[in-house]
Amino acid sequence: MEELAEFVKSRRKEVNLTQEEFAERAGVALTVIRKIEQNKMNLNLEKVNQVLKMFGHKLVPVSFKDIERNETS
Repeated sequence: MEELAEFVKSRRKEVNLTQEEFAERAGVALTVIRKIEQNKMNLNLEKVNQVLKMFGHKLVPVSFKDIERNETS
């Protein structure tokens, strides 16, 4: 999760937006941006994807089977 926090924060700063400005453009509450950048664990995947959409990315749910399959490959 820390990589997500660092990614969002650095990309937001690259485009010179405050957390408030970025939240408004992404269509989410300021608290969503703060939670992401502070590496909070209780994030709503839909809201995270709204934020990541600003950068052309998205997160998808992964099952333990998918993780185990990748580790054995």
